[in-house]
Parts: sequence; C-alpha cells; structure tokens
Amino acid sequence: MATETPAEERLARAREILAAHPVVDGHNDLPWALREQVRYDLDRLDVSGDRTGRLHTDIPRLRAGGVGGQFWSVYVPSSLTGDEAVSATLEQIDAVRQLIARYPADLAAADDADAIEKARTEGRIASLMGAEGGHSINNSLATLRTLHRLGVRYLTLTHNDNNDWADSATDTPRHGGLTAFGREVVREMNRCGMLVDLSHVAPATMRAALDVSTAPVIFSHSSARAVCDHPRNVPDDVLERLSGNGGVAMVTFVPKFVLQAAVDWTAAADENLRAHGLHHLDTGPEAMRLHAAFEETHPRPVATAATVADHLDHLRETAGVDHIGIGGDYDGTAFTPAGLDDVSGYPRLIAELLDRRWSEADIAKLTWSNAVRVLRDAEAVAREERSRRGPSNATITELDG
Repeated sequence: MATETPAEERLARAREILAAHPVVDGHNDLPWALREQVRYDLDRLDVSGDRTGRLHTDIPRLRAGGVGGQFWSVYVPSSLTGDEAVSATLEQIDAVRQLIARYPADLAAADDADAIEKARTEGRIASLMGAEGGHSINNSLATLRTLHRLGVRYLTLTHNDNNDWADSATDTPRHGGLTAFGREVVREMNRCGMLVDLSHVAPATMRAALDVSTAPVIFSHSSARAVCDHPRNVPDDVLERLSGNGGVAMVTFVPKFVLQAAVDWTAAADENLRAHGLHHLDTGPEAMRLHAAFEETHPRPVATAATVADHLDHLRETAGVDHIGIGGDYDGTAFTPAGLDDVSGYPRLIAELLDRRWSEADIAKLTWSNAVRVLRDAEAVAREERSRRGPSNATITELDG
C-alpha cells in the first residue's frame, strides 16, 4: 500500500482541523456575481454544483473547503448613488435570502453569534451579510438601522471611492478620515450591533473609526501593508491597535493585494484596459479577453498559499493571534492564488500554516473562534449602548453643514 507523502499528510491534517474548526470567511461576492451573470436566476446558475466554471463558489466546494460560516457581501458599486444604491442593496439582501431558502439543508441564516454556533451543530453553513460601502445607506442613519434589521451585520465604511462622510484608500482624500456625520455612523453601528468594517478605507479613516468605536472593528478582506505595499492593506500602527480594540483583520487572497509583483503587473494591466475604453475593475468577457492577450506577452505573477501565509505570519506577530481571520474575496476578483483557486482551497492554506508550525489552537482562532467572538463582543456592546441611549436621528446636514 502506498504511503502518503508529508504534503499529503499535512493536507489530511488540515482537513481534520477544519472539520473541528471551520472557516468563518469575512467576504464573498457571490450575490453580485449572480446579479451580473444571471440577474439572480438560480435556475440558470445553480450553486448546488456549478459546472459552468463561472463562479468561485458553490455548495460542494464550500463543503470541501471546510467553510462553516460565510459573510455574503451585499455589495453595490459606488457608481450607484442615492436611492438607487439603497434599492440595489435591498436586492442583494433578497438574493442572499433566496439562496438560503433554496438550500435549507446546507445554508442557515445567522444574525448573531449564537446562530453561527447553532448552524455548526446542525451541519449547515452559517450565512451572514455585510454591506460593502457606506454609500449603501444614502447618508441615512434610519437606513443603516433598517439594513441591520434585515440581517446586515457589517458595513464597510467605503468602497473604492470616497463617500460624503468617509475617505477611501483608493481615492483622493476629502475628509481627513471621517466627518462628524461619519463618526455618528460609527456610534450608531455600535448601538445597533453592526460591525464597523475598515477594509477599503483610508488609513486616516481607520484611525478615526478606532478612536470612536466602543466595539471591536473588523477588516473583512485586507492584508498587511508591510508585506505588500498596496493602499488596500492595513498599516502596522493600525494592526497594533486591534489588541486594545478587540477587532479582527481578515486576510484576503486577492493577488494584487498580497504579492508586490502582482501589484506592479496589475497597474500595467489596468492601464491596458483603460486604453481600450474599459474600466480597470471590469471582469466581463471583453475585459478578460484583453487580460488574456496582455498576459501572453506579460506573464502574470502568481501568488500562492505561501504568499497569503506570509501575511498571516505578519498579522499574527503584529496584531496578535486573537485578532486575525480570513476573508478570501471569492467571486469578487478576477484572479486567485495558485492552489486557492476557489472556496475549496482553504485546506491548502491551513496545510501551509501547519508547515510553518502553527498550532491547532492558533489555527482554530484564525478560522473560527476570532470571528465568532468579535460578533459576540459587538452584540454585548450594543446591549450596553442601547441601555444608555436611543436611536440617533442626526442628519449629515446638521452635523457636517
């Protein structure tokens, strides 16, 4: 009988660990992919076993990846504004609810930490929601509270562009971080029990939110700026504050955020798209054709599980093992690391960490317990805040002029 190689043994051990301590992933863009590709028609793109090759995510691959909890992003682009952005966010929420209703044996709606734990005992994947971009609330605290009542458990304060009250990492600063209304948004999120997500925001916004927030914050899909110098990543001084705040930084897998050579290649590839009249974030068929042609003459640097593990090593050293997590950003990126091609790949990352002498206890914090704990802590803060004050009805005009 053939014996397993050391690599096979580590992968088998990784799967055992994930069976005991599943991944709670901070960010997956499947709802937007379903909107873009089939306008939410689940008969046309069946996630019970996608065979089209058009998705990173389906239920069999979530199972194979050891995923026990997923924050589904109810993202809408910042090109949508005002009531249009709110309506599109509601449609995204409805899409997640449709998924859960269609696959009740596999997916369970989870609005709090207890529900995540309950789903695990039932053998189902806890399904939470996060809204990606403060433009989704249209400068309305009432809309923020309504999203929370509909099950949204984090709000990313910005997406790729500034909004009226917060600066983005990838836009020209306008506010110096958060305006007075932006600080009130953070306070109201604390009162509701909605996690403050600092992925995508400028460092000044990160620091301002940490100054205001009485609850733990998260980075739902960001990596370490010291390892890869991209503005979407988190500076060390911010990572060092997570231990005092109780928050969690969830490493992303997007190659252009984790591999410096990929950052440089992406800048050239984006310029190629713009030269052909396409937006640099376009992932449609024509954009992919142009990327493929560009790659023939400019080979794309390839990230690996080891690349992601380099970030996790740094995050553990800088923020502490109690303040790290995973947010793959599947179905929200055109490219993925080799070996982490889709949501079935998490065991390969865990095998890499085992190779680096990570203990099962540390891996359990990374995959499961940190994410559940941060949500539970935010719920406790919300109970305290609600005992002291009612909802804020402040407006951006009143606070920012």
